Amino acid sequence: MLELLREKQTVWERLKQTEKPVVLYGMGDGALKIMAALKKYEIPLAGIFASDEFVRGHSFEGYPVRSFSQTKELYRDFVIVLAFGTFREPLLSYLYQLSEAYEMVAPDVPVILDGPISSWCEEPGSMFDLEYVKNHEEELDQVYQLLADTHSQKVMRSILDYKISGKLCYLKEATSPMEEVYASLICPGREDVYVDLGAYTGDTVEEFVRAAGGACRQIWAMEPDRKNYQKLLKRAEAMGLTNITAVNAGSYDRTDTLLFSARAGRNSSIDQIKGKPVKVDSVDHLLGGASVSVIKFDVEGAEEKSILGCEQTIRRYRPRLMVSAYHRNSDLFKLPLLIRRMNPDYRFYLRHHPYIPAWETNFYMI
Repeated sequence: MLELLREKQTVWERLKQTEKPVVLYGMGDGALKIMAALKKYEIPLAGIFASDEFVRGHSFEGYPVRSFSQTKELYRDFVIVLAFGTFREPLLSYLYQLSEAYEMVAPDVPVILDGPISSWCEEPGSMFDLEYVKNHEEELDQVYQLLADTHSQKVMRSILDYKISGKLCYLKEATSPMEEVYASLICPGREDVYVDLGAYTGDTVEEFVRAAGGACRQIWAMEPDRKNYQKLLKRAEAMGLTNITAVNAGSYDRTDTLLFSARAGRNSSIDQIKGKPVKVDSVDHLLGGASVSVIKFDVEGAEEKSILGCEQTIRRYRPRLMVSAYHRNSDLFKLPLLIRRMNPDYRFYLRHHPYIPAWETNFYMI
């Protein structure tokens, strides 16, 4: 795998070597993760700026939050380190334009952490760098050989180059719309039984039903966060869905109660340190052996456990699978290899949909 990659220098090595001021664009958890990595590599941070609508004379982690125009006045030339994620337009296009006009990187940091933000990068295997690729080269090679088309292989090379370098050009060249996946790979239909794991507020249920022509035979939707679950129910009612079974529980490899942390947006996840108790269940148990034709996995870092909870369903019915592969570093190889062991008849595809950073990088098993 290493010989196929174009990038031989990590984003952290590049930032360490630059003589330009390093400025962070954005705040929140992403900024905290990047600041921890900058500290680890002894890379000085010159300042922080935010989009104009978020600048209100405040500070973040002791740094005054400036506007972009203020930052340009302060530093003649600088390196921008992007610290937030988005799929929304026109912001997405603006960030790509910014990366072409300025020296800019968007470091790849894990979405889900198993420890404190302040020390996440001290854990072995936490950084997706050249050493990580080398340590897992055999598994990555296996996945690369599994991929069923040249497009998937190109996406994998580009995503790896991005993760190492933080350069947005690799994300841009890997991007394709979700509509293409529905049209050419998943091909939803009215006879499908669709299982949505990590259904959030029902947006992906609505997306699937629309792609299926307005209806499908049956829908199962699991969502552990109570507020999101209520929104899911309201959306299903507004859509007039009478064939949906919505479950206020997380998808896992067993029936249990675990601690769950509700965060902003889709980023709610299992957190055994400071979460609140929520029910989890396996698809095999919940469906009791019933037939399924499509399963979507977007369970914020619990994909491996969730897949294990679908093992009998996957072995028996070989449903088309839509699997998020970006919450943990190991998702790019551990998840497809796990599914291959369960059912070797799958064809594997990899796509990246519009998003900065490399979120919405998904495997599709057909």
